[in-house]
Amino acid sequence: MKNRLISGIGAILAGLLVAVGPQTIFRLCGPKPDGTWMKCHWTGQAELGVGLLIAALGVLLLVFSNEKVRLGLSLAAVLAGVFVLLLPTVLIGGCSMSTMNCQRLTFPALEILGSLTVAGFTFNSIFLLLGGRGRREGSGS
Repeated sequence: MKNRLISGIGAILAGLLVAVGPQTIFRLCGPKPDGTWMKCHWTGQAELGVGLLIAALGVLLLVFSNEKVRLGLSLAAVLAGVFVLLLPTVLIGGCSMSTMNCQRLTFPALEILGSLTVAGFTFNSIFLLLGGRGRREGSGS
């Protein structure tokens, strides 16, 4: 049960930060004077979808108790975390000027969140693959 709570709540929090962080906490660049959007805006839109996916995986991690199902959900969270990392760095990118808000604040924050998601759910997957060895008998994790 403890593993379910930690992994589920962790995924929900990480997913929500990835989804809404670029629009609120670590804001992306605003529109250009002519009203069009810069490249980083589209990265933020894509991160919204990936973040909501991670949060949904977190809800499912709380709901399901079967370790094989949770292993699959954890592996999906690892892959979603990889996408969090790839969107600003390789797939879409952002503004080319290093002084822009996306380069100074948003993308580093997303890279930290993506790295934590990948690392955390890689460890969770290994834990579940090993059958939760080391836990007490009958704990129901």
